[in-house]
Amino acid sequence: MIKKPYVLAILLALPTQAPAAEAKNWPAPIKALEAEGVEVVGTFKAPGGLTGYAGLAGMQPLAIYLTGDGKHAIVGTMIDGKGNNLSEKPVADLVNKPMTDQVWKQLGQSTWVGDGKNTAPRIVYVFTDPNCPYCNKFWNDARPWVKAGKVQLRHVMVAILGPTSPGKAAAILAAKDPEAALTQHEQGHATGGIKPLSRIPQETAAQLETNQKLMQQLGSSATPTIFYKDAGGKVRKIQGAPSGGLLTEVLGPR
Repeated sequence: MIKKPYVLAILLALPTQAPAAEAKNWPAPIKALEAEGVEVVGTFKAPGGLTGYAGLAGMQPLAIYLTGDGKHAIVGTMIDGKGNNLSEKPVADLVNKPMTDQVWKQLGQSTWVGDGKNTAPRIVYVFTDPNCPYCNKFWNDARPWVKAGKVQLRHVMVAILGPTSPGKAAAILAAKDPEAALTQHEQGHATGGIKPLSRIPQETAAQLETNQKLMQQLGSSATPTIFYKDAGGKVRKIQGAPSGGLLTEVLGPR
């Protein structure tokens, strides 16, 4: 996470540094942000002679603008004279990177818990830890789409956030009705959710391990990590609980 508070925009005035032998030789102000914990994922063209950078602060997308002299970076939202947000789309396009169809196939072959009708026209995969509050938020936010039969969420269960995560994830996967167990857990999330298993069956432990390895292979280290297909059929990936227009992008029209 960023260690310093950012409200709207920050101006960094830093001396230039000699080029270093690294894969991504960002300008000095961008490197400074990386040192603060920002993950810089790419660049885009921006108005006013600026260069735009898309970043992630934890799971929060971030727009960064480098001035023409390369010595200053502004963090925040760029708007035009009509108040239009000029940062949202280019940052989303870079952060929500297109993935390959092979990734979609791998997700389908993982151990997942269905949430919604099998006949739903839209499928969304989500790596879910039972102790993740943002996973619970996404589960709740998706209820209108799921209940309407428009979306089936497929929760690829992992256990990375706490000592009770393996037992809770195993309790869901090993239940007679995993979907009902997941629903019970998410509905009672605020009070601890499902009771964790004290002894995890070997098969279930192997499933959790395989899911976690897949998550790592796909370049994710936080939950929820969501995979969906956009309007053009491209597989996209985002981290964190989407809201507003991005929630509609993931789940489709209501």
